[in-house]
Amino acid sequence: MSHANAALTPRARLKLARLIVDQGWPVARAAERYDVAWPTAKRWADRYRQGGPAGMADASSRPRRSPNATPQPVVRKIVHLRWKQRLGPVPIAAQVGVAPSTVHKILVRCKISRLSHVDRVTGEPVRRYEHAYPGSLLHVDVKKLGNVPDGGGWRFVGRAQGLANRKLTAHRTGQRSRAFRSPLTGTAFIHTVIDDHSRVAYAQICQDETSQTAAAVLRSAVTWFAQRGVPIERVISDNGSCYRSRLWAQTCAELGIVPKRTRPYRPQTNGKIERFHRTMAEGWAFAKFYPSESARRAALPAWLHTYNHHRPHTAIGRSAPITRLTNLPDQYI
Repeated sequence: MSHANAALTPRARLKLARLIVDQGWPVARAAERYDVAWPTAKRWADRYRQGGPAGMADASSRPRRSPNATPQPVVRKIVHLRWKQRLGPVPIAAQVGVAPSTVHKILVRCKISRLSHVDRVTGEPVRRYEHAYPGSLLHVDVKKLGNVPDGGGWRFVGRAQGLANRKLTAHRTGQRSRAFRSPLTGTAFIHTVIDDHSRVAYAQICQDETSQTAAAVLRSAVTWFAQRGVPIERVISDNGSCYRSRLWAQTCAELGIVPKRTRPYRPQTNGKIERFHRTMAEGWAFAKFYPSESARRAALPAWLHTYNHHRPHTAIGRSAPITRLTNLPDQYI
């Protein structure tokens, strides 16, 4: 392989070989001309006769035959144990009968040396995808959060005070559990929508997750994205009842959107919005003390603006999601 101090680069090798083969120079004289040993000059001349100018490039150092290579049945067994049982090199080596270092090299070669590269449920390598342009696919889902009682929730004021605040709020609102008659403060149904390519997010807090509400949120989201110059082509959801309803299908047809659903018990397909829910919970829902549910809901628009316009997103090169939607008014505010 050529380097900074190499006597023969691929271009110099070609000139040397042409002097010997095409112009008939003696090998020793051509080697002296380029300040290399005559066996080196002869080797490149032979390579030129066999492969022409293409033969002057660096060849692979991999041997043509590897008699001591690990047999393929053993490699398949190692990969199978890694995928299905998530074992490390030492346990796999004990079962297969090879050295742990050999197992590790095979796992590295197969790109499954880290468990983060393997899906937790199926044991198969993680397959990441991203649509090529904004609007090609929207992810939709519902995140349910318990409402914050007046005076704050147990995460910040402790369980005893949190339960007392919960009882007072339940007494004021009249909400109670049907099964155990325990005080409840209600549930916030956050309908979230995220663009697959740009990761731009839209969220709306509702009182339920019925098909009517889901359809209304989809219409609002399509309008919101259309104002930013993004037409929607497809939408993917889980198999919730609101997304399997006839109203949902009719709404998608009216909007010219192709509805898609994930495979049952396979949330990884909708993983982008599942990860957004975690970010939303950490950055907004449980990020600080809220004295009431109305205070937490009032903070959501500001957090969404920060997420879309200012927060670096590691999946898109540490840029803000809005940067993938070009030529927008107030894009960098």
